[in-house]
Amino acid sequence: MRPFQELVVWQKAHQLALAVYHASGGFPTDERFGLTSQVRRSAVSIPANIAEGSARPGETEFRRFLGIALGSATELEYHLILSKDLGYISHETHERLDTSLAEVKRMLVSFIRRLQVGP
Repeated sequence: MRPFQELVVWQKAHQLALAVYHASGGFPTDERFGLTSQVRRSAVSIPANIAEGSARPGETEFRRFLGIALGSATELEYHLILSKDLGYISHETHERLDTSLAEVKRMLVSFIRRLQVGP
């Protein structure tokens, strides 16, 4: 397997995690151990699981970690909705992050399917 940094899905997931960190920087301080932590952990989990899975032997293991990344992406999707509904992020910020997240999710699903059927 090639280095995870060369995977476009990892690159996009990493950029998303950075954007989520910036967007959540304005959350209320009383959310520091609540939603701020949750939204950041789910965002970071996506590229982290892609990276870890890429180092595992065999496509079955890699697929499993991509599935975990997809689960984290869906968790992040909810956290972003909650953040918007609580007024912690603007509608525009939510739309921008959600668009990036949808792209990452599509790429993960495609990658998982490609690994299931082979090259």
